[in-house]
Amino acid sequence: MYKTFFNLKRNPFEITPDPSFLFPTERHNEALAALYYGVRRRKGFVVLTGEVGTGKTLLLRCLLQLLRQSNDVKYAYVFNGRLTPLEFLQYIAGDLGLPAGGKNKSELLLLLANYVVSRGEKKLTTVLVVDEAHHLSTDILEEIRLLTNLETADEKLLQILLVGQPELDEKLDSVELRQLKQRIALRSHLASLDLNETRGYIERRLQLAGNPNPAILFPKETTARIHLHSRGIPRLINTICENALIAAYAKQSTSVSPEIIDAIASDFRLGIHTSRTRKNGSEELDLRQAAKKLLELSARLEAEQARDEELTTHVTVRVSE
Repeated sequence: MYKTFFNLKRNPFEITPDPSFLFPTERHNEALAALYYGVRRRKGFVVLTGEVGTGKTLLLRCLLQLLRQSNDVKYAYVFNGRLTPLEFLQYIAGDLGLPAGGKNKSELLLLLANYVVSRGEKKLTTVLVVDEAHHLSTDILEEIRLLTNLETADEKLLQILLVGQPELDEKLDSVELRQLKQRIALRSHLASLDLNETRGYIERRLQLAGNPNPAILFPKETTARIHLHSRGIPRLINTICENALIAAYAKQSTSVSPEIIDAIASDFRLGIHTSRTRKNGSEELDLRQAAKKLLELSARLEAEQARDEELTTHVTVRVSE
């Protein structure tokens, strides 16, 4: 609708993860390098975490694109963590092209073990990629730990990549999974973008989509407001910018104003998080003040009780005399 008006050949702010739109920040480059290095060097177990919308799935798509260029790599990609252990193993076997139907857990484990060992003997790499891994149950994570036992004296035969939200870190830090945690070879974390990265992210996407003057379409004041409302989360940046282009087109404006961004943020209730945080902070302050007053009252009552006891003792002594 607005592409011709803004000199765009494609939609620059699609929410769907597209590897061609990867914005290579230092953290994203390090995370992608860690994933790729872990697979190619057969490190065995690699973990990537990040908040919602920070680009974890996009990074995975880039990795899988790289792996597809190699003839020696075969991978199973699991994107649903809400499975039973049996369903999980069936899904892995099926994605690797193995006959998984009708087999029980023991048969599936034997099937997978034979497949991985056979490929290892041929110097071929087998990878298990699990997206949304924070949804995995403790039972499935224990199955994954057992799969890491597929190894030779020199290297791991099955490369496992777990990608998920910070809740995954919490699970891996639990006492029940300490054996699995000790097997992690590489660990990376994606954070949100800072202001300069947000500006670069928007400009790169517009340039890739065909706009020659992204700084005119989204001036500095506007990108600063986008960063404020999105908190540097790429998915929210995309949502805000997409709607901003629609709003600017409706006004036949060749530049997106900060006021447009504020209106969109209000429509999407992006300030709710901030107001809740402020409210929680206020409640904590009230609680601290109430506790302080309670302690002061308690101390005053104790002092008064001590004086009363002292006075009573003094009177009793005088009467005795």
